[in-house]
Amino acid sequence: MVSLTRISFAALLYAVLMHTAGSRVLELSDRFLDAHKDGQWLVMMYAPWCAHCKRLEPVWSHVAQHLHATPIRVGRVDCTRFTSITSAFKIKGFPTILFLKGDQKYIYEGDRTREEIVKFALRLSGPPVQEITKTQSFDLIKKERDLYFLYVGDRHGVLWELYHKTANIFQAHAFFYQSHPNVVNNHAPIDNIPALLVYKENLHYNFTGHNLSNLDQVNETLYKWVNAERFPTFPKVTRGNINQLFLTNKNLVLAVLEENQLEEVAPDMLEFRDMVESVIKNKRNKYHDHFQFGWIGSPNLVNSIAMMTLPIPSLLVINTTTNHHHIPEDETEKLTPYVIELFLEQIRNESAPRYGGNSWLVCGYRKWFEMKTVLISMWKGNPILMMVLLGLPFGFLSLICYGICCPDLLDAKDDEDENAGTYHMKND
Repeated sequence: MVSLTRISFAALLYAVLMHTAGSRVLELSDRFLDAHKDGQWLVMMYAPWCAHCKRLEPVWSHVAQHLHATPIRVGRVDCTRFTSITSAFKIKGFPTILFLKGDQKYIYEGDRTREEIVKFALRLSGPPVQEITKTQSFDLIKKERDLYFLYVGDRHGVLWELYHKTANIFQAHAFFYQSHPNVVNNHAPIDNIPALLVYKENLHYNFTGHNLSNLDQVNETLYKWVNAERFPTFPKVTRGNINQLFLTNKNLVLAVLEENQLEEVAPDMLEFRDMVESVIKNKRNKYHDHFQFGWIGSPNLVNSIAMMTLPIPSLLVINTTTNHHHIPEDETEKLTPYVIELFLEQIRNESAPRYGGNSWLVCGYRKWFEMKTVLISMWKGNPILMMVLLGLPFGFLSLICYGICCPDLLDAKDDEDENAGTYHMKND
């Protein structure tokens, strides 16, 4: 009896907590058009019939709960009811996540997880560059931020102005900080002031391009450096971040694996992933400027790029500038760090075979391959539904053809019957 009471109490408490978390999300109406410039807003534009929106609902509740103590207000808008909001913000698909701050509007294009959405909102809620005034703050920042940029020096000078300008551009994608040498202390290796560093994988990497005398060249170099360094050395590649990875204009080296529904990977695939990661970890200085490494757990995404069904696990290298891709000639079992390095050298000197591209013929074939893949997966998932979906258009097409062709046949038969009746009357 006691255990049953405890279970009931726990269930009631869980229900209350879930209701509380859900109540953090503000239901917005068309009046939001008059209030959206007041404060900071993180808003989900959704449609009740959208399956992706329904999957995002529990995540959105946790986002609202996590941001409850911040100045950011979390809400959602039913765009099927309040079409004026849909038109005002030019919503083209559902769900669309917006961060609004005054006249500024940012669209979230990353993974729809609580962690990534919260980071996105927190980055944009503050100034582009946040100042660190206490040495102890670095311990907390390193604990909460797995990647950030740090400028060490006073807030003036050419490098500071270019850093602040670049932070404005990439604020939605990374955290940017500024501090002084006496505050940084032993947390980062500082040789000269001003200094610019990126922190990731528990290490700091310096920006060395500010020794150039050409201001425009420094600006371009800094932009490219931040754009390339805002990703981990070996990130998980998903549909949410692959477009951003393409903006690096590097060759994207992907270890292609397959996750189950719990996002777990088989041990043999983990061994292959670690082997590919060891190449960039051990030879960062050699490959980092030309290649962005990563791994992917969704084979369908890379199959559409390669326009073929890749074996699992496998290795694929994508030229993000031309959209060509490279596949090793060796079988996966024969791939070693040394073989992969030889393969990457062939790509660098442009002697490796390349496939794909951006030609209209390749784009057409890719569309056909994607459509074929979707139809096959739908057939495997529910063949009866596929028969209905394919049978209905075929049935309508048959009726249309019958309606076009058969009236001529019927008219011909009627003419024959009339002529036959006249012939018999003459005989009589």
